[in-house]
Amino acid sequence: MRTWKTAKRVVIKVGSSTLTYETGNINIRRVEQLVKVLADLKNAGKEIILVSSGAIAVGVGKVGLPERPKDTPTKQAMAAVGQCELMYIYDKLFTQYNHKVAQVLLTRDVVDVPERKAHVQNTFERLLEMGAIPIVNENDTVAVEEIEFGDNDSLSAMVATLTRADTLLILSDIDGLYNKNPREHPDAKRIPVVEQIDETIYAMASGAGSNRGTGGMVTKLHAAQWAGEHGIETVVLNGSRPENLYDVLEGQPVGTRFLAQKSE
Repeated sequence: MRTWKTAKRVVIKVGSSTLTYETGNINIRRVEQLVKVLADLKNAGKEIILVSSGAIAVGVGKVGLPERPKDTPTKQAMAAVGQCELMYIYDKLFTQYNHKVAQVLLTRDVVDVPERKAHVQNTFERLLEMGAIPIVNENDTVAVEEIEFGDNDSLSAMVATLTRADTLLILSDIDGLYNKNPREHPDAKRIPVVEQIDETIYAMASGAGSNRGTGGMVTKLHAAQWAGEHGIETVVLNGSRPENLYDVLEGQPVGTRFLAQKSE
């Protein structure tokens, strides 16, 4: 595992609660800040892969539904509407910094079929060689199980391992892992480093995500555990300030750092 400053290939996962307001509409200022930071990191020589949630939330806002749908057909329909809007926004914003993007829609079973896995890996490699920024999401419109699974946290870990990334950064609506729920306990303390994810660590994670997403800290722990078992360190940090990404990659004590369990 490389040090943070020398990490070359970085997977960043951003959730619906970071990208949108409570209304479901895009948080334009936040997305613009995120794109600016990612474009700058790419200018500095990083290979950036963005795993972006938000298709269903954006679709809900665009269509004007009062809340996130609960039935699968409507979720899939909103994903179809929202994914177009998301990619339009990303393409427009990254183009302002002279960077090109590529849409990659995946289902988690891609890792189960060696031939498909190899094709996906080759596609990522070629995109990165061409200087593109792959923007990854679940193929929610056709894959039912993915919608029910949990806000792309596990997908981001899968992408990190598929692409042999140096690190995985998960942007959340919380500063990291706490010893107890900080929304309910003002004296909760952030845990800066986790060496081993075990039952004690899982017991600290509680609560679901916001009403715009489906993930919570538990799904982030699953992702960090998967990545760690494949030699990739993970940091969970607050995405409300995208500039935090600079601090992480400079080795500053931001968020919660989950150590890798073995070397590549």
